[in-house]
Amino acid sequence: MQFETPNGPVTFDIHHLVVAGWTGRDQDKVQHHIDELAAIGVAPPSQVPLFYRTSANLVQQSDHLEVLGAGTSGEVEPLVIHAKGALWLGLGSDHTDRPLEAHSVAASKQACAKPVADMLWPMDEVKDHLDDLELHCDIRENGAWVTYQTGTLSSIRPLADLVTAYDLPDGGAMLCGTLGAIGGVREGEAYRMRLTDPVLKREITLEYAMTTLPVIA
Repeated sequence: MQFETPNGPVTFDIHHLVVAGWTGRDQDKVQHHIDELAAIGVAPPSQVPLFYRTSANLVQQSDHLEVLGAGTSGEVEPLVIHAKGALWLGLGSDHTDRPLEAHSVAASKQACAKPVADMLWPMDEVKDHLDDLELHCDIRENGAWVTYQTGTLSSIRPLADLVTAYDLPDGGAMLCGTLGAIGGVREGEAYRMRLTDPVLKREITLEYAMTTLPVIA
């Protein structure tokens, strides 16, 4: 895959993808969310955080996503790539099949492609102010854009801790967790996301629309 960086384009072969779940830094909020999901039939995680290995070919640089049936939804997440001996920070969406999630979270992660932005920052450039970086996601509902998620990386476990805990290999990519959904988790017609660095005055953006494929039997 090819990415733009502040120092020019780079090309990486991504052959390992993992989705980190339950990565909130406030453990009371994490437990509250676990309890909420348990009430609707989603099994609690075996450990916190939990790392879901998924197919590397789910990573896509695309502005259009095809999904099977209603009920899927995206989540804005920091993306960490370990490539050529260095760590890079980007932006991605852990698009997930929510009805399937009630049966198996792991299967729900595997069911949808994971759109990622085509821009990366060297981790060394942001590691001293990671908690200040801002995540934001809008969704389009009934033709209008509404704020769906917003916050800073200070609400997510330190990214270096997640990478170390999983031992992310060279050629690996990790989606590192997300923020609470304003108004509840739900499907959108399209997604518009950004990762903003208020210190270095720059941002990474990601936008994609969805086509829902019919479920037939």
